[in-house]
Amino acid sequence: MKARILLVEDDANLAFLIEDALRAEGYEVQSVGDGEKALTEFRLFQPELCLLDVMLPAKDGFELAFEIRKQNQQVPILFLTARSLKEDRIRGFQMGGDDYILKPFSMEELKLRVAVFLKRSRTSGADTGKELFQQGNLIFDPENLSLTLSGTSIRLTQKESDLLLLLWRKKNTLVKREEILLSLWGDDDYFMGRSLDVFISRLRKCLKPEPGLSIENTHKVGFTLRCS
Repeated sequence: MKARILLVEDDANLAFLIEDALRAEGYEVQSVGDGEKALTEFRLFQPELCLLDVMLPAKDGFELAFEIRKQNQQVPILFLTARSLKEDRIRGFQMGGDDYILKPFSMEELKLRVAVFLKRSRTSGADTGKELFQQGNLIFDPENLSLTLSGTSIRLTQKESDLLLLLWRKKNTLVKREEILLSLWGDDDYFMGRSLDVFISRLRKCLKPEPGLSIENTHKVGFTLRCS
């Protein structure tokens, strides 16, 4: 089946180029020019990946991502933006984004990023049940991006699930920041380090109800998932 991609970009010329490039790769693309209409289209189209410009009329990309996350914790969200301020990019991750593509970008880079996230998403949705992790009353299912605690399920984003899986496979062992950043983001610069801290904070909130699990921070060195 063709993967469905929702493209939200108010620059008509750029939207046309992106849409044309992605359709040439065999994807089904729905293009929208403003954030308010995009939210309605998201409900109708049910995309497998979202490409969101940050500067949009009616509702900006951050607000749109936040609303999408209320409805779906799993769909990958990639921001398209010319805004390089680290604070703006950190905010995007806080609103539920998975990655950024900074303008100007090449279509080859875009297609590569899209293919990577779609592959991860479809693999997670396959429900192969290869790995389940349990601690106390909490069950982590990385294939389905979920945490279940006493019958209550929490949906994780792809990046949250990837990060927790990496830490869980090395539980009670210090995992260095550089290893995490290179493994999940492919870079270990300052901005990516700040992004990692955002994801760690979100995971801590998810794990808090289970007293046998905690994420310890060794300042400027790395993190340890403690399983007692």
